[in-house]
Amino acid sequence: MNYSSAWRGTAPRLTTALAMLTLSTLSNVALAAPINKSDIKFIGPLGADMQLKPYQTEHQDAIINSLLPSIQQPTTSITVFGEKLKWQNLDKVNALTLGGLQALKFSTHAERFSQGTLTLKGIEEAQLFINGEKQTAKKQSYELALPQGDHQIVIIAEQVANWHDVEVDFSPNTDIDTLTFSTTEQHGLSAKQLFDATTVSALSISPDGKHYLVAKRHYQDSTGNQANVITELKNDDQQTIYRFESGQPSNIIWSPDNNYLVYLLDGKLTQLNRKTLNLKVIANNLEGASSFAYYDNNSLIFSWSKSPTADSSLTKHYRGLQDRWSYARTTSQAYLLDINTGLSKPLSQGPLSHSIEDFNNKRGTVLLSRGTEAMQAATHPTTELIELNIANANSTVLGQFATFNQAKYSGDDIYVTAGPDFKEGLGRNLPENMLANNYDGQLYLLTDNGKNAAPLSREFDPAIGQLEVLPNGDAIVKVTEQDTIALYLYDKSKQHFSKLNTGFDVVEQFSYSTTRSPAILVSGSNASSPQQLKQLTISKNKATTLSDSQPQEYANTNIASLEEFNFTNTAGTEIKGRVYFPSNLDKNKQYPALVYYYGGTSPVTRGFTGRYPFNLWAEHGYVVYVVQPTGATGFGQQFSAKHVNAWGQYTADDIMQGTQALLKQYPFIDKQRLGNLGASYGGFMTMLLTTKTDMFSASIAHAGISNITSYWGQGWWGYLYSGEASKNSYPWNNSKLYSQHSPVFHADKVTTPLLLLHGDADTNVPVGESHNMYTALKLLGKDVELIEYKGADHQIFARDQRFNWWDTMLAYFDKHLKEQPQWWQYLYPEK
Repeated sequence: MNYSSAWRGTAPRLTTALAMLTLSTLSNVALAAPINKSDIKFIGPLGADMQLKPYQTEHQDAIINSLLPSIQQPTTSITVFGEKLKWQNLDKVNALTLGGLQALKFSTHAERFSQGTLTLKGIEEAQLFINGEKQTAKKQSYELALPQGDHQIVIIAEQVANWHDVEVDFSPNTDIDTLTFSTTEQHGLSAKQLFDATTVSALSISPDGKHYLVAKRHYQDSTGNQANVITELKNDDQQTIYRFESGQPSNIIWSPDNNYLVYLLDGKLTQLNRKTLNLKVIANNLEGASSFAYYDNNSLIFSWSKSPTADSSLTKHYRGLQDRWSYARTTSQAYLLDINTGLSKPLSQGPLSHSIEDFNNKRGTVLLSRGTEAMQAATHPTTELIELNIANANSTVLGQFATFNQAKYSGDDIYVTAGPDFKEGLGRNLPENMLANNYDGQLYLLTDNGKNAAPLSREFDPAIGQLEVLPNGDAIVKVTEQDTIALYLYDKSKQHFSKLNTGFDVVEQFSYSTTRSPAILVSGSNASSPQQLKQLTISKNKATTLSDSQPQEYANTNIASLEEFNFTNTAGTEIKGRVYFPSNLDKNKQYPALVYYYGGTSPVTRGFTGRYPFNLWAEHGYVVYVVQPTGATGFGQQFSAKHVNAWGQYTADDIMQGTQALLKQYPFIDKQRLGNLGASYGGFMTMLLTTKTDMFSASIAHAGISNITSYWGQGWWGYLYSGEASKNSYPWNNSKLYSQHSPVFHADKVTTPLLLLHGDADTNVPVGESHNMYTALKLLGKDVELIEYKGADHQIFARDQRFNWWDTMLAYFDKHLKEQPQWWQYLYPEK
């Protein structure tokens, strides 16, 4: 079995002398050695007067699984049925027999992937868990396969005749399968911690700032891929006053008068009275309804989608490029719902979908956006912004825009977020010979019913994302600022951006009150510290921590140290980056290194965890360099514009130059043991780099693009994304870009071992992109591996697949950069 979720770390340990002596002299011979009893913790008896043991009942597993979390915790004692019991070392146990249950607990550390057999002697009935996962035994012997790092072993003993006879033996498979054992609770960061830890998944603060709703999600072995979510309504003293545990609410909104909370649950739109906690069902049968908001205290405005009847015909007739999207023929319209009766009335109609941007109940108007055609050939469909008068159903077209993201009222004016090319380049801050990257969001203000427009962020380098407007007309914007995600306040009267002091490298979610001095509820994390929930008041610009996952989820955990590393490329541009170091780094040793990048139009942000766990890689003994090459947003328009029509031209140079600068800065990195990896556009970059350099000893491309033309024509977002990445360039007018920048056209130049990873249900970058490269390299006799994840789309979300995916990447690098192929061979044995 594979223990991808194992504890990992390099804290000092009490090493079992006999076991280590035996292991050091073994030569491919499995010889059992008892683990020193002083390296094993003991507690018991648990439930001393227990007449029947769990194995004598129909509920053995349930009983043991309920007890397990208490045993796993790093505590000095446990109180059971009112009796306080202390942990002690097993060698201090003098009893021959004991009633109830007993528990043994110890840690084992593997310097590398190790296999062997753990045998229980003198224990007649027991269950054994490694990192919380129950193991299957053959005559009280357990087969171990442990990746590098720390692993917690727990034994729940139910029947022991004589505790003096109890031993735990370990037999390694070979002389390289070395384990050390101890009672230490300090351990390295684990994959299970990163994925399973409780995190804030949704939050919302009431208009008066006195209540907030927070949803928290976690995973556990017993529920597998299914997340466990609890949503709580809390007051400003952090007391829980209402809790959703089974069904979870969605589309949560607060009434402007602060009296009610409305949400969707089990297909019903339900109203919760904040004072009495009474419930009222407002409406049923709202399938396809979303984006609810209070229009006033008596009515809700919302979007209602309708999908066409399932097509049973033998053919599908494409009416436009959007028909590659499964939802292309679904239409959405705006509706108004009366809270008292549940009656809904349409505000928009026709074959075009209308999206609600904002509304102003004092003016009696709604801002709607829509495409100008149902199906189009244009790379970027034109968006039309209209203002609808609810009373008379008259609508006014405020403009048609080739780039558009969001619009919101600010008094009689309207904020708009869009790319630099909005309104014929109003937001451009570029030389005339450069094409703008419209993924670099800008902020604008429309006045006089859209007749006039002013750029607000042309000199502001961060890229504007989410926009929210305060009652006084100022705006809160969530921005990409270099490799961080930050909140800024835009003061409309002073025309000035000021940063809000959240204390986070990466702001994840935020919600604000509408009080005179607005409060902001915000969740986020830092590169080296996990998620927190905070609240700040804009006037004071100081955050207060409401909850912190560090003490609960990451206690006694080693977390990699971090250092900023920037360099100046040959074009004279500073390229930002950061470096994660293994625990207990010894600069007199040589370490393998991994270089990670995206290279597309977004930077790799500084979140504590995510799909690519840099802290975990460092815990596995790798120096990890994250580089932010030319073309990303958040560094200014000229930096992001170099992404257009480049397809790796600048990015590859920055990665190679950055890696060389890294080696010069950190001489303890072994230049002969460098790995590189990336996903999506980063996967494209990995493939491209294998055709340009041999500085890397192993490369991994996840969901990468090998042929720009086939991605452009077949990927769900291919032609749309290419509208910026390949602006004004097509296979017929710029064949050089589409062919010569495509890695598969240079496959014969590849000398680096390459692992291709892909979800076989990927719609964004079809799996054929990896097949192209795999076919070429196989025919050329190159070292290439292809692994597909069944049913997975562009990202690997499922818990079991995520652990396997993380293991696969580390095992591949262990094989090529550490000369340790055993983990890879265990995961993917040769038939």
